[in-house]
Amino acid sequence: MKYFVIANPTSRRGKSAQQIPVVEGMLRRYALDFDLVLTKKPYHATKLATQAARDGYDAVIAVGGDGTINEVVNGLMHARKKGAAEPALGLIGVGTGNDLIFGLGHQLEIDAACKAIANDKRRKIDIGQIITDDIPEGRYFANGVGIGFDAAGGVLAEKINWPHGFLAYLIAALQNIFLYYKAPILEIIFEKERIEMPILLISVMNGRRVGGGFLTAPEALPDDGLFDLCIAKEVSRPRMLSLLPRFLQGSQIHQPEIQMKRAQKITVNALHGLMPIHTDGEIISTASKEVMIEIIPQALEIIGGVK
Repeated sequence: MKYFVIANPTSRRGKSAQQIPVVEGMLRRYALDFDLVLTKKPYHATKLATQAARDGYDAVIAVGGDGTINEVVNGLMHARKKGAAEPALGLIGVGTGNDLIFGLGHQLEIDAACKAIANDKRRKIDIGQIITDDIPEGRYFANGVGIGFDAAGGVLAEKINWPHGFLAYLIAALQNIFLYYKAPILEIIFEKERIEMPILLISVMNGRRVGGGFLTAPEALPDDGLFDLCIAKEVSRPRMLSLLPRFLQGSQIHQPEIQMKRAQKITVNALHGLMPIHTDGEIISTASKEVMIEIIPQALEIIGGVK
């Protein structure tokens, strides 16, 4: 079995570079036959994954954070769309949030993750696809999409030099509450329902967590063929502040301002205002007006331990 390893040396603000030789050593320890390539620029991992599928590798291993995994997923899905081979995906988390790995129940420790890949335990998971008015070609995602408040917070978090990771997202969320965010009026259509109102945020989740600690969909399953939707209507700033810790616990699902739904497809239109959007933690748009998100059931085979 031949593996193609795609490692991002800039994950965790460059700290992952120190862990890549450890990963390489562990993979050799478990006698895996692999080629390893470092990414050199944004979206490089996408091109590398597409080429690995075309070259007939049995599996692609992503070494990085959620952004790196997202790029690799996009590369594999593009290759699949063009009729190439469909290698499995292994995950070794050396990123900031590692939210997809958390939701899958995979091991975060490098040694345990490499051992799980060597054990070759597999499962298929769903993959989402998002198409917007400013990204008509669309993008794929594995963990989730955020529209509104959390995406706007992600824009702010990218500007914070210290601290990093979850604390940066938390600080950005607090900044967002007090300084910036104004809820747009959105039309949301899914299944046989339609909602029109000022919306604080919409999380369209295949996984359970975003931002390294916010459990927007604590009951989500990555292989049930459905998105878990977390829809929060506009609330006052003090109420936003009181809801924030509930998102850390996943207990926001019991609050009256929050609607939890499940759907295979969701369409969102901005009737007034604009929609910032992230996919798997990476900002893809700050000014979308129309969004369509659809699930592709059992689209990707994942290698690794499952809780």
